[in-house]
Amino acid sequence: MKKPLRKAYAARSVTDVDRQVGRNVRKFRIAHGMTLVDLSEALGISHQQLQKYETGSNRLSAGVLMQISQILAVPLADLFESPSPQKAGPKSAADQSRELCRKMIDRTQSQQTLDLMARVLKAIYDGGGK
Repeated sequence: MKKPLRKAYAARSVTDVDRQVGRNVRKFRIAHGMTLVDLSEALGISHQQLQKYETGSNRLSAGVLMQISQILAVPLADLFESPSPQKAGPKSAADQSRELCRKMIDRTQSQQTLDLMARVLKAIYDGGGK
């Protein structure tokens, strides 16, 4: 009995998620002060290919996503984040400080540094910085 012929694997189409990830890559690349050429060289790809990823023309592989996350020091999950609707009015100073603290903590890779950060924050909190 003959086995049925396998259909050729067709690449999946780009989705809204792919486009959102591309926009986020661009946003974090710019925030990190990198050009298309800088990041593409760090990834070992052409700047044209990176531009296709950022515009959502091409899909990013898991391996490339992981590299981008590491190079830009951005948690992998942040690359998938959708923009949240803006609250009415500007953020308070306290909200801005909380956001800055979260970003620094999320981007820290060293366990030793995270432990130190936690001790400093706890000392400030315990000392009446509530």
